[in-house]
Amino acid sequence: MTKRTRSKTTRAATTLAKDSHERQLDQQRLRRVVVENVHPQVDGGRFPIKRVAGETLTVSADIHADGHDLLAAVVLYRRTGATEWREVPMTPIGNDRWQGTFPVEAIGRYDYTVEGWIDRFASWRYELSKKAGAGQDVASELLEGSALIRELQELHATAAGIVQESGALLGDTAAAADVRTEAALSDALQREMPGYPDRRHATRFEPVLQVVVERERARFGAWYEMFPRSAGTDPSRSATFNEAALRLPYVRSMGFDVLYLPPIHPIGRSFRKGPNNTLTPGPGDPGSPWAIGSEEGGHTAVEPGLGTIEDFDRFVAAAQDHGLEIALDIAFQASPDHPYVREHPEWFRHRPDGTIKYAENPPKKYQDIYPINFDSLAWQELWRELKQIFEFWIGHGVKIFRVDNPHTKPYRFWEWAIGEITQQHPDTIFLSEAFTRPKVMRYLAKSGFSQSYSYFTWRTTKAELTEYFTELTQTDVREYMRPNLFANTPDILHAYLQDGGRAAFQARLVLAATLGASYG
Repeated sequence: MTKRTRSKTTRAATTLAKDSHERQLDQQRLRRVVVENVHPQVDGGRFPIKRVAGETLTVSADIHADGHDLLAAVVLYRRTGATEWREVPMTPIGNDRWQGTFPVEAIGRYDYTVEGWIDRFASWRYELSKKAGAGQDVASELLEGSALIRELQELHATAAGIVQESGALLGDTAAAADVRTEAALSDALQREMPGYPDRRHATRFEPVLQVVVERERARFGAWYEMFPRSAGTDPSRSATFNEAALRLPYVRSMGFDVLYLPPIHPIGRSFRKGPNNTLTPGPGDPGSPWAIGSEEGGHTAVEPGLGTIEDFDRFVAAAQDHGLEIALDIAFQASPDHPYVREHPEWFRHRPDGTIKYAENPPKKYQDIYPINFDSLAWQELWRELKQIFEFWIGHGVKIFRVDNPHTKPYRFWEWAIGEITQQHPDTIFLSEAFTRPKVMRYLAKSGFSQSYSYFTWRTTKAELTEYFTELTQTDVREYMRPNLFANTPDILHAYLQDGGRAAFQARLVLAATLGASYG
């Protein structure tokens, strides 16, 4: 290429870029409508809001423009991945605030946004009505209206009925002015003209927002926690799944929807804890179910004392027959005997002497548990393996998971794992067991958890309950964080319950069942 050719090419590229920039400026100039403060949304659209199938989503926005023209607006919505938008009209509710509602009918994700534009016909009609009402000559306005109607018809490549007839009449100077004015202001024409908008310079809100739509159990349900090994009649040994199944009618008779099981995996023997967390267990002490993994297997195996995976499958089926869903505890940690320790030592943190670090919460020590190192150089393989654990149990009929201590694992892992799993299994529900700082609990809810443990256990006075539930129900937190109000847990028994006797348990149960849609 010669120097002259390169120069011509450069000039041409510069001209094209300039033309493109000018076209963009021209489009921006013509977009007079402002769409802002769209609600609901979370962090400017960074995260989706939440709803359940069958609900409606009401969207509001500030929509305004310079001057005195009248506006029109719609809520646009579609299933995520679809190409065509559906729309519902928005109505003004005062002070330049507009509102529209659309249904979220199916589980999955929906996109939504707001679009506003100058309503040229409504603006013209309003001006005409004021002049005609004041007895002024409107001959020019009638001709303008005729031309406008023709333009809008041509824009939509359609002409029929009252619109075509009115457009012709308004331009007929031989007809009486009062007849033409009456036609221009008729209710019939007003009803038809919204079908002929000029949206060439409409303003659409960006970014497109999303709503995650889950099944009803993600929002509403009563949970009952049961250790299956304690559900038998012989206190000298662990009960089996078959024996625990005999308790299902009792659980259902109390009105519960979800039966939540702590970890059901093989329990490690190394550094097994005895009663009250002692380091000297007896030969018959079963150990903590959260010390997961032994020579019998890890997170995709069943503790032999409970039975086999086939026994578990029958237990799940029996629960379904009684109208109960099984929720399973998933704790991403390992006993020293877990197969991961042998097969993937790189997934754990090591001391300078090469030994693996056990869990600690000083001054407490948990020698029977090894935390997993999410910062491992082999993190990709680790993440895929942990996601596969959920998928394994989904394959065995479990669609609800109570995740242990998710706040000690990376947010990004949960966004990725929950997003991947719910894309393939959209009816899966995740409960975040994070009793930690408020902003951390909220971020986990934003990251994909369907439900969250809450501070309900520690809110006991009227003032505390009022303040907390005002936050949960009357701020933007309600758009993404669904509290599950557990009155107590196996390792949390508030002083109110310790000292209050039977009446305290009854009071907390009633509060849990009535203050929230989910409780346990």
